Parts: sequence; C-alpha cells; structure tokens
Amino acid sequence: MDFDDQLQRYFGTADLSAIQPETMEAGIEHMRVDFGLEQDRGRRFALWTVLYMLGSPLDLDSAFEDEADRNSARDFMDMMDRVQGG
Repeated sequence: MDFDDQLQRYFGTADLSAIQPETMEAGIEHMRVDFGLEQDRGRRFALWTVLYMLGSPLDLDSAFEDEADRNSARDFMDMMDRVQGG
C-alpha cells in the first residue's frame, strides 16, 4: 500500500495540507471501517500505521489479535518517535 494512494483513496487528495477537517474526519472513519473488514494482516497493519500517522490509531490490544503484530506496531511507534526526535 502506497501512502499517497491511501491518501487519495480516503481523502480525495495526496496533499495532506489540502484536506479539510470534515473530509479528514470522514476519511479516518472510512479507514477504521475498512480496517475492521480487512482480512489480510499486511493490509490491516498498513491501515493501522496510516491511522497512527494521522493521529488516530486504534488500540493495539483490540486492533491486533496476534502478539507479533502488536509488537510490530510498538516497534513502528518507537521508530516514529525516534524520527520525530522524541
């Protein structure tokens, strides 16, 4: 899943700065619904990471049944924290 493609799919543009608040809210809700319906682990993880980067992550314990997936999500959060200087 390409990040720009996901932005285009859920928000109608790949330019984050052009997304209006109501469009952002609707797109995030659409992503959450798709996350709940998605069966592929990789696609679920990709959707979760985009939600995380947009400041709307799902709770790890409810999002991922598999401990390895939860650990990968934690690793991703740690990596993003380091990149952002935290």
